[in-house]
Amino acid sequence: MIILSKLADYGVIVATHLALAPDRQENAATVAAATRLPLATVAKLLKALAHAGVVSATRGAAGGYRLARPAAAISIAEVVAAIDGDIGLTQCSVHVDECAHTTYCPTRPHWAAINRAVGQALQAVTLDDMISPYAFLPPAAVQPAAELSR
Repeated sequence: MIILSKLADYGVIVATHLALAPDRQENAATVAAATRLPLATVAKLLKALAHAGVVSATRGAAGGYRLARPAAAISIAEVVAAIDGDIGLTQCSVHVDECAHTTYCPTRPHWAAINRAVGQALQAVTLDDMISPYAFLPPAAVQPAAELSR
């Protein structure tokens, strides 16, 4: 099973929340309340996302956070990497020097290919996709649903 860290999962939730109202600037307390995540966790995530350039921060009484770029220009891979660092499914995918078997491991090249595929999949999904109710439906299913809402 491939599992993102809980912090990376929460980072996607926080970034997706900010994507819902890209022009609104919110402080950590407001984001924590809206996402029902602990304030300390949200503050930590917002700092990491700001450091990575995913969100921009404004200091002061009227300060807060907002996405640094349009939601369509921010991938889930970028959000996850801001929290967890390089995406790697196995230890040797990211930390080559930490495995004593790297030089003769028969599976290492295959894990590298799998790692690239997962990274590309996460890169292909944007925050804009995450807030769209139709982003992952087949095109044939989207059209009738869109016509019903008229």
